[in-house]
Amino acid sequence: MFEIHANKVASVRSDVLSGLTVALALVPEAVAFAFVAGVEPLVGLYAAFMVGLITACIGGRPGMISGATGALAVVMVTLVADHGVEYLFAAVVLMGIIQITAGALRLGKFIRMVPHPVMLGFVNGLAIVIFLAQLSQFGTPGEAGWLNGTFLEGSIIDVAWLEGVQLYMLLGLVALTMCIIHFLPRLTTAIPSSLAAIVVVTLLVVGLNLDTRVVGDVASIKGGLPSFHIPVVPLNWETLTIIFPYSVILATIGLIESLLTLRLVDEITETRGRGNKECVGQGVANVATGFFGGMGGCAMIGQSMINVNSGGRGRLSGISAALFLLAFILVASPLIERIPLAALIGVMFIVVIGTFEWSSFRVIRKVPRSDALVLILVSGVTVVTDLAVAVVVGVIVSALVFAWEHAKHIRVEARDDHQGSTVYAVDGPLFFGSVTSFLEQFDPARDRDDVVIDFAGSRVCDHSGLEAIDTLAERYLNAGKTLHLVHLSGECRQLLSKAGSLVEVNVIEDPHYFVADDKLG
Repeated sequence: MFEIHANKVASVRSDVLSGLTVALALVPEAVAFAFVAGVEPLVGLYAAFMVGLITACIGGRPGMISGATGALAVVMVTLVADHGVEYLFAAVVLMGIIQITAGALRLGKFIRMVPHPVMLGFVNGLAIVIFLAQLSQFGTPGEAGWLNGTFLEGSIIDVAWLEGVQLYMLLGLVALTMCIIHFLPRLTTAIPSSLAAIVVVTLLVVGLNLDTRVVGDVASIKGGLPSFHIPVVPLNWETLTIIFPYSVILATIGLIESLLTLRLVDEITETRGRGNKECVGQGVANVATGFFGGMGGCAMIGQSMINVNSGGRGRLSGISAALFLLAFILVASPLIERIPLAALIGVMFIVVIGTFEWSSFRVIRKVPRSDALVLILVSGVTVVTDLAVAVVVGVIVSALVFAWEHAKHIRVEARDDHQGSTVYAVDGPLFFGSVTSFLEQFDPARDRDDVVIDFAGSRVCDHSGLEAIDTLAERYLNAGKTLHLVHLSGECRQLLSKAGSLVEVNVIEDPHYFVADDKLG
């Protein structure tokens, strides 16, 4: 099986060479995402340069690559189609401001709430998306795809497949690229294997004058330096109502993809990035990009994996990638446009193989069914919709499963003590999911006149639990029974409205914890 040969030691040489490799692979992706968003290729290239450079300098995860991404492009296309590219630039500026605000409020820590099955689903889903995005290169542009006339017409897999020599040549060059990337590290690590594969395949195509598509067939990448440009939009309430929904969605998707990619790079490099700093870095990059004619961006899992695979660990790798990309735009476009697309497809296929969590097939039968369902669900939703929706769905489903499982863990054991009282010992968390089961286990009519409810083995988690205790207290009072509530925290005593006077205070034994309740806000 192909593997990512991750070098955990940073060096200037490795960072510069990996930056060159990343820059070569960035060109067709930035152009492709620009087409998806409905803007000119240079708008995507400028975004890749500026977002990549700024996040590499001030972001929270050295070695992570950022730029124009497909997850953002699919949201932008509607705004561009309906209102024009100037509104896109304004939306990107506002998107950056929202991301800076999120970082300043330290909201990046909430990425820790994403469960591991959601993380696996995210990684697998993105690997599938990257793979499917390469399929268009195996088709003839402008021709009807093989799914023409079906409900999948126009989808990412609706490709007019190449035939004969062209198809076999493309497949052969892709296979050659992948073999070089896989086997070269066993011989030498002097240069990144991805860079070596691109150079070898390019020289082979040029030397033998092979008839295969190159970068120049997709678009011309020649241009000048990006210039400062204030978006030409009316500065009024109507403009804000147009761009604000898009900016919120773009900011959310950008931060989720960036922070999840940050976690993935953390695991591979066995280091820890700074999520809140990355939020600010992404925001500053997008504000600047919006004012310099770029389409905005976020972290790129594919390019980050190429960087990691090629030995890039420090900030210099991202800076080098951005500067090499700018050099391609300014002076080296004739050379870059001669790179075969097959070489870049092969690089991305290796990224797909290295990104996909193949171990998930092995563990899916060993983990709880709910975790397996979340993993599959997030992968599918990522492919069908977008990353933000997939992660939100995964977190919600995981939270509901967690609540359902823990709702079963509330137990109440009743006994009579030597003083003639009925004693209930509560064990398990008391929260919105378990209150119904909790209340069903008490019978005020049959209990003795003196009742003790001991919460030593329980914890009241939210306002629903407090309301359940108040409801139970009211039932016993209406039945004319004397009720004692013991081992409740001071916060619970403060928040209980009806049963507060029934709580017996024991400073030594009573627990200290906090209850999630709006009244404390």
